[in-house]
Amino acid sequence: MDLIANVLIESWRVLVEAAPYVLFGFFVAGLLKGFVPDSFMARHLGGKSFGAVLKAAVIGVPLPLCSCGVLPAALGLRRQGASKGATTAFMISTPETGVDSMAVTYALIDPIMTVIRPVAASITAIFAGVLINAFPDNKAEPQPLAGLSDSAAACTGCGCGGSCAVSPPPTFKGRFSAGMRYAFGEMIEDIGRWLLVGVLVAGIISAAIPADALDRWVGTGLFSYLAMLVVAMPLYVCATASTPIAASLLLKGLSPGAALVFLLAGPATNGATITVMLKTLGKRAAGLYVASIMVCSLALAWATDHLYAGLGLDIRATVSDVGELLPHWVGVAAAVLTVALVAKSFLGGLLSGGSHSHGG
Repeated sequence: MDLIANVLIESWRVLVEAAPYVLFGFFVAGLLKGFVPDSFMARHLGGKSFGAVLKAAVIGVPLPLCSCGVLPAALGLRRQGASKGATTAFMISTPETGVDSMAVTYALIDPIMTVIRPVAASITAIFAGVLINAFPDNKAEPQPLAGLSDSAAACTGCGCGGSCAVSPPPTFKGRFSAGMRYAFGEMIEDIGRWLLVGVLVAGIISAAIPADALDRWVGTGLFSYLAMLVVAMPLYVCATASTPIAASLLLKGLSPGAALVFLLAGPATNGATITVMLKTLGKRAAGLYVASIMVCSLALAWATDHLYAGLGLDIRATVSDVGELLPHWVGVAAAVLTVALVAKSFLGGLLSGGSHSHGG
């Protein structure tokens, strides 16, 4: 019973931490849907070109979305015509860094890591996106908004019954309302339950791993990289929240490269991300996503350690406690609202016989 209670407590803690960013992610997805034409997204992010992946990676870098908050925004791009590679690039670069986490990195670690972090996130995102586009699934893939072309007229009479069948009103209020209905209606119905399953998985992992586990793996070299990779990948930790942890580990002797592994792998991989990726992008894309993060994290860690050694720098800096960016009550309110929205969509789906649900 104690283990079950701990799992529930940890799951609730994860939800409270993630919920404000999850809701903000849905909000961003709604804005994209309401104000960015589907044809624009298909034109810039829909192809399997290097340019589409590069654009998605660059767009994601400054956004302050965590690994759960990025999911609705990324899947919104996917539904608007973004390729799997571009969607994946966005899903990696966005949670691994952001304007908020970069500010905390500058304050707690040093200016060099503040620059390395977004550059490393972009490299990882581009590598994964190109890889996924280069090795598509063999089976025919149902494209989001299939048949979408650059011309808005192509949607006329398409009979898809989806987003392109109902264009948002041209007014600001109309577009905003249409985007919010899409984000907090259809998208919640599609992935909300999967998000909660992922949060539960994250809670199980958090309850099973001792709080001082990370402190045992310090040092330099490949072993420290692999140790950080094993610890960081299953954990739910946002980019901003991972920064003080990494800073404290640096003070205990962890190398800059090993810290970078934690900063990259922690925010980009967790139960919720992998669960939703498996459902929406398929097993191959999910596998390449994880493999890309592993390979790039190890390679970039090696390069980072050599950079600091070459410059003769000691990364150990004064670490000060950083309070929560948001008040606790905001997280609790957002968590309650998230559960309520998912419950409403679930009950609505049951009452309508699931006739309004859409695949990823």
